[in-house]
Order: sequence, then C-alpha cells, then structure tokens
Amino acid sequence: MLVKVYGSAISGISAITITVEVCIDLGVQFFLVGLPDNAIKESHQRIEAAFRQVGYKFPGKKITINMAPADIRKVGSAYDLTIAIGILAASEQIESNMLEDYVIMGELSLDGSIKPIRGALPMAFEAKQNGFKGMIIPYENAKEAAVVEGINIYGVKTITEVVDFINGDTALTPIHVDMDELFTRKTENYKCDFSDVKGQESIKRALEVAAAGSHNIMMIGAPGSGKTMLAKRLPSILPHMTIEEALETTRIHSVAGTLGCESLLSVRPFRAPHHTISDAGLVGGGSFPQPGEISLAHNGVLFLDELPEFRRSSLEVMRQPLEDNIVTISRAKTTVTFPANFMLVAAMNPCPCGYYNHPDIACTCQPGQVQKYLSRISGPLLDRIDIQIEVVPVPFKDISKMEKGETSATIRQRVTAARNIQNERYKYCDGIHSNSNMTQDMLDKYCRLSPECLRILKTSMERLNLSARAYNRILKVARTIADLDASENIETYHLSEAINYRSLDRETWGMK
Repeated sequence: MLVKVYGSAISGISAITITVEVCIDLGVQFFLVGLPDNAIKESHQRIEAAFRQVGYKFPGKKITINMAPADIRKVGSAYDLTIAIGILAASEQIESNMLEDYVIMGELSLDGSIKPIRGALPMAFEAKQNGFKGMIIPYENAKEAAVVEGINIYGVKTITEVVDFINGDTALTPIHVDMDELFTRKTENYKCDFSDVKGQESIKRALEVAAAGSHNIMMIGAPGSGKTMLAKRLPSILPHMTIEEALETTRIHSVAGTLGCESLLSVRPFRAPHHTISDAGLVGGGSFPQPGEISLAHNGVLFLDELPEFRRSSLEVMRQPLEDNIVTISRAKTTVTFPANFMLVAAMNPCPCGYYNHPDIACTCQPGQVQKYLSRISGPLLDRIDIQIEVVPVPFKDISKMEKGETSATIRQRVTAARNIQNERYKYCDGIHSNSNMTQDMLDKYCRLSPECLRILKTSMERLNLSARAYNRILKVARTIADLDASENIETYHLSEAINYRSLDRETWGMK
C-alpha cells in the first residue's frame, strides 16, 4: 500500500513542504531515499523501538520511503514522526484519510514520546501558504507555531496521541496564543535600565543618538569604565518592535533553536559573542547553513567586546552584511540568505595595557604599540562605524550619588520620536528606514549645510586631521541629532556634536 505524509524542510528562514511517500510491498528490506542525512537514516531504529514500546507492529516487509523533492537535502531527526505515521498508515494499522490535511513533524524517543524540533514557526507559515488545515508538532513547539493565524496547531507529547487523533478516537484542541498579551509584556522584559548608570552623561547621549539613527557605535576606554554596562542597556532605549519585526526575528531564532520557552520574541535581541568565536559562528554557515550571531541579532544589537581581539577574518566577513543588511552563504549545492539588520556596538581598550589617555594610571605600552593595537581594526570596517566615542572612568563623586538617572523609557520616547520623523522622510525609499542607511543622493537632499556649518566642518577636518571618510558619517549623525531636536535644518551645534563623535579618525590618536 502507498500513502503520502507531509513534512517540512528548512531553507534559510523559510520552509519547503516535503512529501514522504511510504510503500510497503513483499520482501524484508528497508529503503530510505530522497537525500536524507545520517540522522534521518537512523530513524529506522528509533521508530522500530518506539513501536515496540507503545504496542504497534513494525512491518516485516519491504518498506520503501521516498522524501520528495528528492533533490533537496533533508536534515535532522524531525522527520521521525512523519515517517512513523506513514509506516503505520501504509501497513493499515491506522486510517490514512486525514493525512493529506496535515503537516506532521517531530523527533521520536525510544519510549514513543515526541521531542521538540527546530524551525516550527517557518514550517507553520509554509503549511498555511500551501493550504493545509493544520500541523501536528511537538507540544513544546506548539505555542511558537500558533502565532501564525489561519491554521490549526496541535501540540502532542506521544505518538499514541497522534494515532488516536488520526483514527478519530480522540480530539485534539488547537493551541492559541494571545498576541496582544505577548506585546503588552514587552516593556517588562528589560532587565537593565539607564537609570542605574551613574555619570557618563556624554556616553549616554552618544548611545541615544546612535539609537535614534540606527548608527553603529564604538566605545574606547580603559577597563572598568562602563563600556559593557552601557552597551547592555542600549536595547532598552530602542523603539519597540513591530509585529512584522517580531515575527521575522522569531523565525531566525526558531531555525537556530534558541527560542527556549518563548513563543514570540517581542524584545529586541542583544547578542554578545566571545572574541574566540569562529567565522561561521559569527556570520553563519556550516555544512547545512545555520544563522550566525549577526543574524540572531537581527532587529537588535550585536555587541563585540574587546573588538581588536576578534579574528581579523571574522571582522572582515562582517563588512558586507553591515552594508547590505543580509548575509548570503553559498555551498556547492545550495545558497541561503539570512537577514542581518542589526546595530553594531563595539568596545575596546585604547591600548594593550588598557590605560592610554587614562587620567590617573600611566600607560605601560612601548612606543608604537598603541597604533599597532588600533590597526587590528581595518579601515573599511571602521568606515562603517558612524560614532566613535571615548569612555572615561566615572569620578567617585558621581559613583556615590544616590539619586537615579534618567530612565530608559524617557530616553526611548525621544528616540521613537526621531525614528518617526525618519520613517516619514524615507517612506517612499525602498529599504531605507533610518539616517544610517542614507545614500549619497539623500545626503545631498536632506543634509544641506549653511555657509556657517560648512565653515565649521572644513575647519574641523583640517585642525583635527579628520579623514575624508568621516565627512559622510558626520553628516548622517548630524541629521540624527537634528531629528532628536525636531529640527528641519542641521544647525551649527548639531554639526559640532557630530564632529566630536569621530575619535578614531584623528591622526594623532595613538601616537606616542
């Protein structure tokens, strides 16, 4: 007897419907074809043991299983349940009438229980698009998939529940999630708040400007000056995610298997990989491409602490994603694209010992060591960082203050207002949503300078030895500062503040 059961394969952050065809005939062999990987080939043993535990019979006949389309590589153990139900239906141990209406996925344990899988959310989108009535997936993944409206999601814990449902012996209740409730909790999920920060007013201002224009930012300062503490609080002042951003971010984490018990990521992600991370871990990759840290930070913040300690190759492969907001991973037989629209926040010491320019502690580095240390960061990468700010240690009088600082919620209101101005400005510009993404034509149109501003910019570039690449970056940041003031024009004080955010462009930095 021949039956068809439907599953799903992950490609990037999307899914492809897979038809599992099971044919049972005379003989005693077992064939599994259609480009399965080793985990799928091992399903034979898991399914046979599970059947024995729950009282079903594994057919002692010739079983041929084809996973179509046969030219797409299938990966992982999530097809265990799909294949098992196909074998039971083909051997006439269960009914097969309902199978065409459902996508069935899950990993089988030897006792017949069903373990969670990766990628349930994109699978649900694909199932809905292809007209399936519902999905039968592990109970742990049900809430994640249930954020997709218009398709019934059934969470099951054992293969017996699936069999009873297909036979009509029991009814399963579709899982529902309250999207409004998920989004009303988003302001409660920030563990860090800017009100905890003592002093560092200039750095908080720089982070506010960065958040308002989605500018990449680098903080240079001695150990213990507060760089990491400030970076961790940046997501709390970014505008709240829209439902579209939340769904796209959740899809990435669903594919990567990092959702945990969350059904929807309503808070912007904050990723802080260690500097020993590999190129594939940072950007994504592997034999079967998986999203890396830059994609897991999509719509959020990627924090790279001790930036010069990262592998040069890892930093260089990040240049293109910073420009295009996507990362494309090519392999011999497949090419996948992951979103990578994130804010880069980098932190570094000013020198190997960490105390160059420190007001109290002398630097012990040899002549030339400071510049050599800074040169680990290439010019093209530095060119993509709009704001570079020096972080100085907080004086004792500021640390000992009892009163709280300005809250993240208050700062977020100003940031959101500036972002709304930019959304209105670029509403007809495809792919442009913030000042950091402005093209040269947009700079000419929206960043026109008065004669006084031009004079200040020219004088600053000459006196401070600013590089030529700093020109456009200064204009973009000045435009953001003007938006925070709700000013239509860039004024002289907007431009002056933007110029102060180009520390590493000064040729005198690091010279001893």
